[in-house]
Amino acid sequence: MRKLSYLSITARFPNFHVLWLVAFLAGCTQTPVAPIEVPLDLVGDVVLDRAVQIPAQDSLLEIGVLIFTTENKAGEDYKIGDWIFDEIIQKETQFLPNLMKDTLQDSNQWGAIRVIPEHDPSLDLFINGEILQSDGQTLELKIAATDSSGREWLNKVYADQSDFEDYPESTRFTLDNTFDATNFVDPFQDIYNQIANDLITVRSRMDEQTLLDLNLVTDMLYASDLSPDTFADTLTVGEDGLLRVDRLPALDDPMLARVADMKYRHHLFIDTVAEYYQTLYDDIQPAYVLWRRYSIDQISEIEAAQQQASRSDYGSSSGFLSLSQRYDRFKWSKIFEREFNDLAVGFNNELAPAILELNSQVHGLSGTMEQQYRQWRGILRRLFELENGDGAFQ
Repeated sequence: MRKLSYLSITARFPNFHVLWLVAFLAGCTQTPVAPIEVPLDLVGDVVLDRAVQIPAQDSLLEIGVLIFTTENKAGEDYKIGDWIFDEIIQKETQFLPNLMKDTLQDSNQWGAIRVIPEHDPSLDLFINGEILQSDGQTLELKIAATDSSGREWLNKVYADQSDFEDYPESTRFTLDNTFDATNFVDPFQDIYNQIANDLITVRSRMDEQTLLDLNLVTDMLYASDLSPDTFADTLTVGEDGLLRVDRLPALDDPMLARVADMKYRHHLFIDTVAEYYQTLYDDIQPAYVLWRRYSIDQISEIEAAQQQASRSDYGSSSGFLSLSQRYDRFKWSKIFEREFNDLAVGFNNELAPAILELNSQVHGLSGTMEQQYRQWRGILRRLFELENGDGAFQ
């Protein structure tokens, strides 16, 4: 019997390559390998604990929300096109901290709260976040909170999932339907509410003296950052591994007044930094919400395709109609995926000017925001040395 070549078959049957492709797809989808998924511990619906009255002065700790981090993919896990979404995640590291800051401010439980690019010795409590997973449907954050003495307040993973109800029709904004930022509630607001409530719970377990000691530790840490030699002996590490004040300058020591003056100037600067991050947040939000909405659309499309492929009357059928339907599903999923990738590229291009503005010169400084931050702290150290001379408290 004469064997037919692929070319001779396609010559006689022009649609053979389409039939071959859908048959191949059918063979691939009849025995899918189900991924092993660990269910997330979701925070659910969380009501923010708001203070009716402003807490006592000692409880008004100043908080720094650091720019979030994200885990870098290993080389073997990196796929073509992943760089597009890596860029989005990098922008999220500067976007999501503002949601945390706004939530803490809304709780009316704390002192000044600022988004900062790195650890700052002038603040009492620091929140570090790592983005473990982020798309339109799921957000998973690893949050660590530590105070200036080294005491750990939080170290846990927070996760939540959204649905279409969290993305009202206004999120599909057009020229005739602009985005309403004022009334928009982030789909994952419950995560930030839970973090804020957990911080309040930890603080409630501390007595007034502990909070007062924490404020003193912060003051001496900042003084030591300005002049390490002068204030080197003011702090010591206790048996519990936490920093504590060992000795203090006299209350009328002029250097304390200079330290307070430098701290005031420094806080004016980091307030400006926080305003830049807020401006970045405001610029990013409309495009970011649109991207998240499109992301959950894509996830829904993929899940629908998987469910349809797993139906017994569909997945096991080898008829031409069934194969054609499967091919159409595959074709449209690829088109949808391409559109999603294009939107991701557009999202990055849309936000590029905002990132450049964030890293532009502030008060005559240059470089990235992190570099400007370090330059400013160095300027204050030199200024303190000039104003203080060689004096030291006894």
